[in-house]
Amino acid sequence: MDPHITEWLNLAIRWMHMIFGIAWIGASFYFVWLENHLNRINPKTGLAGDLWAIHGGGIYHLEKYQLAPAKMPETLHWFKWEAYTTFLSGISLLTVVYYFNAQSMLIAPASGLVEWQGIAIGIATIVLGWIVYHILCESPLAQKPALMGAVLMLMIIAVAYGLSLVFTGRAAYIHVGAMIGSIMVGNVFFVIMPGQRKMVAAVSKGEQPDPRDPAKALLRSRHNNYLTLPVLFIMISNHFQSTYGSEYNWLILAAVSIISVLVRHYFNTRHLQQKYAWTLPFAAFAMITLAFVTKPTVDNSAPQVAFSEVQTIVIERCAMCHATAGVAPMAGVHLDTPENIKLNSDRVLSAVRNRVMPQGNITKMSAA
Repeated sequence: MDPHITEWLNLAIRWMHMIFGIAWIGASFYFVWLENHLNRINPKTGLAGDLWAIHGGGIYHLEKYQLAPAKMPETLHWFKWEAYTTFLSGISLLTVVYYFNAQSMLIAPASGLVEWQGIAIGIATIVLGWIVYHILCESPLAQKPALMGAVLMLMIIAVAYGLSLVFTGRAAYIHVGAMIGSIMVGNVFFVIMPGQRKMVAAVSKGEQPDPRDPAKALLRSRHNNYLTLPVLFIMISNHFQSTYGSEYNWLILAAVSIISVLVRHYFNTRHLQQKYAWTLPFAAFAMITLAFVTKPTVDNSAPQVAFSEVQTIVIERCAMCHATAGVAPMAGVHLDTPENIKLNSDRVLSAVRNRVMPQGNITKMSAA
């Protein structure tokens, strides 16, 4: 496909993915907040609780039923398309960026994989991730939230490590994010929505709804809430070479994911107690620690190289994509003149240290 068309497809789909994702995450955060802040003291008959709120110049009164009202209202708002469109745009973006350019964007040069094998591994990771997660949720393990969370986190870490062996750093991160995002949308499509449809159908027929359906839906909704922050980190990580480009990129992803879940847990429980207030300073300290331990080491004993030699390497290995004329250089970085090389020297140094460029090592650059 023409690179110009691919770039605009990338932009359009990425923009839509961000918009849909914001709508989905916003709804998720709001309803978890609403659930956590319901006034459950002496509720009206049939209610689980209520809440008063003010926003945008208006005062709102919201009520939650224990199961459902005796008669369903004529208009009932459902929240599903935010999740579905986020998933569809995300899979489209994954295809355009990584599967259309699998040899350079997806597969690690040293893996020995061919394009179809890399794509098959990526798709299998997404599908199997949901299947394994769903089996865990249907097992007795689901009744032990802390243990379930630990097992799920170990699964994510194992997948991150495995993918880091065969994919580029960017692709490994994004596929972990795609797996988690697919788990989240799978919860909506296969569990939350069917459970809610059963409840509505029962009320419409004058029958008593099965309380297990909304209970399962609430559990999966909680899982989605905790998984949101790790996914958001993965979405922005592609802009930061020191994460996906590190030799220990899978450990960095694991650490930030655990930090994110702890922070989310604090915000989910702070209305009850401040028992988990320690997670905020811990998260700040952990992020600072990560910044220090991931700093690349510098070999000061190496002999100084003349700029002319540096320029020769850059022109031969980098300028084919980072030229002023003829192409749209990646990240807007031009490296075809001495002035541009010096101007972008810090970015070149970071890319070389983290071995994230050339993309897919298409110019066969090797260590000195």
